Amino acid sequence: MGKHYYRQFKKTYLAVDCVTFCFTGEDLEIILIRRDFEPGKGQWALPGLFLEPDESLEECTRRIMEKFTGLKDVYFDQFHVFSDPRRDPGARIVTVGFYALIKVDEKVRETVNRHHAYWHKLYRIPPLMFDHSRIVEKALEALRQKVRHQPVGFELLPEKFTIPQLQKLYEAIYNRRFDKRNFRKKVLSLGILEKLAEKDKQGSRRGAFLYRFNRKKYQQLQQKGMDFSLT
Repeated sequence: MGKHYYRQFKKTYLAVDCVTFCFTGEDLEIILIRRDFEPGKGQWALPGLFLEPDESLEECTRRIMEKFTGLKDVYFDQFHVFSDPRRDPGARIVTVGFYALIKVDEKVRETVNRHHAYWHKLYRIPPLMFDHSRIVEKALEALRQKVRHQPVGFELLPEKFTIPQLQKLYEAIYNRRFDKRNFRKKVLSLGILEKLAEKDKQGSRRGAFLYRFNRKKYQQLQQKGMDFSLT
């Protein structure tokens, strides 16, 4: 039978589309590009690439991230497969959705702009081509589910941050307000933050103490089955 067996089937393409989240300090944003070929030319879309014959899905995702952000070491996670046969009018394309969490600086923004890609506020994105709006919705659902049990949100924060900054991040992810006192009490009770002697005085004269995520302590508590939910 050999290779001849496969020739009887119509070709299906496999792609990866990536929802890339960043946190500005106030809002969650994602990367969008302008499609430069048909079908869908000129429409807003998620960054994506076709899977090469000699690479894994994870390697393809890394290629997307390096191409559009210039970053090689990025946190990402697979969240869904989109296989509706009518999802792309150009061909039979199955796409695997990944979301990525990155810390953005001016260099990253310049790299994104060079590739004709742009940052958009998550809750104000324009209409997207094909099923890309659904991909974004599923990515946000997956991110919200993830941060309920694992502190992956720290991938979006600088190494040193304040409790108010952390609260704003969670409010941006869930698109709702949290009680300031209850949030602070809950997050400190987890035992995974290391309080520093430094203060951030940008918000007030007194300033707010800076904290750092203690990954080693988190891993120890995780092995004991601790619940890290903040919501």
